[in-house]
Amino acid sequence: MSRLHGRIHTFARALPRLALKPLRRKPVAQPARILIAQHMLLGDALLLAALLAKLRALYPHAQIVLACPKAMAPLYAKRPFGVDALAFDPRDSASVKRVLASGPYDLGIVAGDNRYSWLALAAGCRWIVAHAGDRPAWKNWPVDESMHYPAAPAAWADMAAELVKGPAPRPYHPTDWPAPQASTPLPAELRERPYIVLHPGASSAVKRWPAERWRELAKRVEAEGYLPVWSGGPGEAGLVDAIAPDPAQPNLAGRYGLADMWHVLSGARAVVCPDTGIAHLARLVGAPTVALFGPGNPLIHGAGRYWQDAPFVALAADMPCRDHVTLFRRPVTWVRRCSRSEATCLDWRDGHAGCMTGNSVETVYRALQDLLVLATAP
Repeated sequence: MSRLHGRIHTFARALPRLALKPLRRKPVAQPARILIAQHMLLGDALLLAALLAKLRALYPHAQIVLACPKAMAPLYAKRPFGVDALAFDPRDSASVKRVLASGPYDLGIVAGDNRYSWLALAAGCRWIVAHAGDRPAWKNWPVDESMHYPAAPAAWADMAAELVKGPAPRPYHPTDWPAPQASTPLPAELRERPYIVLHPGASSAVKRWPAERWRELAKRVEAEGYLPVWSGGPGEAGLVDAIAPDPAQPNLAGRYGLADMWHVLSGARAVVCPDTGIAHLARLVGAPTVALFGPGNPLIHGAGRYWQDAPFVALAADMPCRDHVTLFRRPVTWVRRCSRSEATCLDWRDGHAGCMTGNSVETVYRALQDLLVLATAP
């Protein structure tokens, strides 16, 4: 597959409409059809739940369509917030054509990367809203209404919800999102013993915790009477194997899609993982979660208003090299994060970033114990 064919179809439909942009006017009536155009990684995409909730509250009768990566589509199968998911991949021209043919729409909302404003325009969105300041500038050309990031620190979920004016949505509750259909039954061990999910994988090597710390945490979890269950996404089976967990501990790495992982996480007493997509899927499910933040910003991907009731603990060592001030390529003065790789990390030692090794086993274990106590409190 190639992005080229999808781009050709998109720009061929969008460019004539761009010429008419000076004539476009913001709709005065409530929109009947809304498209959310995005293709973000799992965690950022799931945090759009705040935006979905707000749109549904504001426009109870509107059709809301979410363009999303194919792997995530099963999570929306039971239409949380009454949303219709439209799976697509920019490299798959057939899926791009499906998005383009799904229009027209009264309102288009672009989350994250503004290159998808072209997708929204090509799909016939009559008015397009996005955050301002994406780079390069051509990404913003189809946007009719640009919203600036807040001047004060805020969580990404709340920032995304502010793309639509109106009262903030009420805080999230796990019952807001119907569980997707599982295709694989849980292993017998997970039905017979209380378990805790340990998910070492992350999209970047700088987000990974040392193997010996995972093994030590697993020993402590087992000593408390819980079964450690190892998980990992596609391609992460080798990462878990390298940790060399006890063979008696179930290893699910690479075996489950997101819909099945939902059920693994929902049955867990708790989850421990880096700041990665599984952390936010666990939060969506309602599983008590300890998330180890390294280069990421625990405020941006933390609770905010919408996730304030979630049993979610963000652990982050204070690091001066978390000094990048951009979010989705926009400069934001209050942001403190790091986008360096293992090749450019300023504190790379023995195969790990200092921001991750700053989270000790003892710190993680205590946070886990506190969460377990809260989860069992009456």
